[in-house]
Amino acid sequence: MGATLLQLCPVLPATQATLDATYDVVRWPAEPAEQEAVLAQHGAAIRAVVTGGHLGIETALAERLPALGIVSINGVGYDRVDLPAMQRLGVRVSNTPDVLTDDVADLAIALMLNVMRGLPAAEQHVREGLWPGAQPALARRASGLRYGIVGFGRIGQAIALRLSGFGGSIAYTRPNRKETPHEYHEDIRALAAASDVLFVATSASAATRGLVDRAVLDALGPRGVLVNVARGSIIDEPALVAALTEGRLGAAGLDVFENEPHVPAALLPLPNVSLAPHVGSATHETRLAMGNLMLANLDAFFAGDPLPTPVV
Repeated sequence: MGATLLQLCPVLPATQATLDATYDVVRWPAEPAEQEAVLAQHGAAIRAVVTGGHLGIETALAERLPALGIVSINGVGYDRVDLPAMQRLGVRVSNTPDVLTDDVADLAIALMLNVMRGLPAAEQHVREGLWPGAQPALARRASGLRYGIVGFGRIGQAIALRLSGFGGSIAYTRPNRKETPHEYHEDIRALAAASDVLFVATSASAATRGLVDRAVLDALGPRGVLVNVARGSIIDEPALVAALTEGRLGAAGLDVFENEPHVPAALLPLPNVSLAPHVGSATHETRLAMGNLMLANLDAFFAGDPLPTPVV
């Protein structure tokens, strides 16, 4: 049996089979008392942790694993990992970028279309047998608009590529310009004011927490649409709820939330909001690719080779 590995999140069956065949896998229980038992029995031997981007690892847990050498994230986000603490502990961190870019960008476009074209209400209209008869309320055109993108990394650029076929204009904001023909706004409020649809695709960090605040939402305005496929912490969620319920924001398509899996109850009945349970990367193809890259980082670490996708 291979090195002892602590698994904090589920993975696809194919990925799980490889983990189980390669490592001595210890699964992290939900109950605190059982967690203490796991640490007492296995803590000193655990050399690797597999986790998801939405979970990360608590520094207090890492500090109780004296042999820990790598945290391999099955996801792109690492905002729930204290990187300076991991460096202090001598722990490597890896993630799975690139392989989920297309699926997340696809979902961003789907959320925009879903909320602007009123597809959930239209489908419900058919399912309830109301067609033929009175048609649902008229929706809004999604093409030929002004599109703003907060963050212009891999996913932001992939969203822009898809939007290029919609016949509108594309602008973006990030800390500095990129080599792109799209218009750059240094200030997010200025970008929001110049956008009909604002996509949030930036990474989560202390600097981006609450970045989309009331001022940004008000700049987007009562006909503006907000789409978030990044992290819930980037948006001031109470401000978003207030803007939607008070009519100061037109609509929103949300795949992520600040306190997942808890969704603000005020959002649930709103017809101008499209909600998804953090499924940006949730396709068979992408989840398999993510698992393979996570495994590749583990293999490289234990072989003493450079990690394919290191964070630290």
